[in-house]
Amino acid sequence: MISGTTQLIAHLGYPTESFKAPLIYNPYFEKSGIDAVVVPMGCRPEDYPSFLKLVFRLSNIRGALITMPHKMTTMSLLDEVSTNARVAGSCNAVKLGAGGGLVGDMFDGEGFVRGLLRKGQQVAGADVLVVGAGGVGSAIAASLAGAGVRRIALHDDNKATLKGLRNRLNTYYPATDVAIGSTDPAGFDIVVNATPLGMRKDDPLPLDVSRLSSATFVGEVVMKEEITPLLAAARAQGCAFQVGTDMLFEQIPAYLEFFGFPTTTADDLRSIALFP
Repeated sequence: MISGTTQLIAHLGYPTESFKAPLIYNPYFEKSGIDAVVVPMGCRPEDYPSFLKLVFRLSNIRGALITMPHKMTTMSLLDEVSTNARVAGSCNAVKLGAGGGLVGDMFDGEGFVRGLLRKGQQVAGADVLVVGAGGVGSAIAASLAGAGVRRIALHDDNKATLKGLRNRLNTYYPATDVAIGSTDPAGFDIVVNATPLGMRKDDPLPLDVSRLSSATFVGEVVMKEEITPLLAAARAQGCAFQVGTDMLFEQIPAYLEFFGFPTTTADDLRSIALFP
């Protein structure tokens, strides 16, 4: 039930038809007796800079979830930005700070890392290969560095994107050894596919699976299929792995904490989500 006391979380993106967050947050709020609601708001790119400022003028706004195509644009509209958002170069959560300014953070990578830790994977001190240095790859690399990995090797066909992420990681996480890598997963403790490869059946594999060790943990970001071709190959090699939707469900508790709501677990959210 939405009433005059209900706190709003704006879900800002365009178009809105594929938005899944309301189908997770709103059942959780209802089950937990929290007087809040996530509302999809389709905002075209040309309107977004002014609309973001206006939506936070509402007296009952609690925060905003930011999705495509606005994650990068948001960065220039904020008064305070987290380190993870700076490294990622994008933002997916905004709230009002104590002084009334807009505060932004990025939780894609946080969700990914929380998933690893909950599965018992050692992250601190690990050697990691991240294939894909775009928005999600940058966010994951930032959170892995923040969690204390020893070394991150990055691979992306876009050399400018690759160099930019490496430079940002070196700036904000100087204790982490950052290198330019290949698609060879040999010798890494954790391997991450942060590319869209796997969304279509005829996609090539993002890395050389024949070089995977059974001791390597393989993480996926593609959500279209739970077991992508990469994860099927990793499973056949005896690897532990993480499916793409885990990143989504694991980051929501971090969002709840950011917005000041009671938190929960990814398993609880999966049990009440209104989509498969």
